[in-house]
Amino acid sequence: MKTKAIVASVSGCVAMLCLAESYAQAPGAKPAANYPTRPVRIVIPYPPGGTSDILARLIGVKVTEAWGQQFIVENRTGANGNIGAEVVARAAPDGYTYLLTDIGNLSIAPSVYKLPFDPLKDLTTVTIVSYSPHLLTVHPSVPVKTTRELIALAKANPGKLNYPTGLGGAPHFAGMLFEQKAGVKWTYIGTRGGADSARMVASGESDLLFLGMLQTLPHVKNNRLKLIAVSSEKRVPSLPDTPTVGEGPGLAGFVTGSWQGILAPARVPSEIITKFNAELARVLHLPDMKEKLTSQGTDPVGNAPQDASKWMTGEHARMAKLIKDTGFKLE
Repeated sequence: MKTKAIVASVSGCVAMLCLAESYAQAPGAKPAANYPTRPVRIVIPYPPGGTSDILARLIGVKVTEAWGQQFIVENRTGANGNIGAEVVARAAPDGYTYLLTDIGNLSIAPSVYKLPFDPLKDLTTVTIVSYSPHLLTVHPSVPVKTTRELIALAKANPGKLNYPTGLGGAPHFAGMLFEQKAGVKWTYIGTRGGADSARMVASGESDLLFLGMLQTLPHVKNNRLKLIAVSSEKRVPSLPDTPTVGEGPGLAGFVTGSWQGILAPARVPSEIITKFNAELARVLHLPDMKEKLTSQGTDPVGNAPQDASKWMTGEHARMAKLIKDTGFKLE
């Protein structure tokens, strides 16, 4: 009897240890207090050189310095950012894989593509990193200086102006919103991303585009792109003489831009999300980081996860309405 009791006792202890180990390893279990303990991957779903890529590398350096673990940027391109987003949505929810992307694009995607994942359910927001208004620019050879002149040129030449963009993304829909409000039409040319779009207009292969300020402003300063307007609600302090798009005829209320955000796979422990959110807010408001971003027309945000999630849900509804109103379908 004693032997049986001892065996039963040992078996019970083993079972309890196994249960405890299972709990410790399960998604959602208490994360290690010293997280991260190994390198962290930040997936960028666009080619190098774009706004998301620039931000990820700036942030990665700061967080690596603070936490002593490398934050490795990995570019996984394709399908206007959806391939990289799916990589993160399918990743283990352990806090070692994140997505840094234009969450405006991600909010649009469910209304445009048949996705194998749901961005609103399979990803969880960590924070909105920054807001950068789109700059409306043209190649220097395009004979316009204002939105009024651009509208007149487009109306006189319907469909003849070329607009390069990642089809189905936020810059694409900025162009569509302009078309809708101004009553014009131009031809869209699909590209691999913002860097490719900017190159095509700067080289004269195409005529105009909307694109994030962080990515576009260097081309403006080098006189490779002609700046027409900024898509923010109010004029940008660093470009006080540049009118907003909304100041143009028939364009009141026009606001678009690049809202860059960091997301994680759903079910990452809330303690990890909270810790990373706090670190990002700290990094984004470091004096040197803030100065670097604001000087290029990008406002650091670093808001709470729930606020970022609320914005993304609202933007999804706004873009879904635009798509329905215009009858847009991705060919």
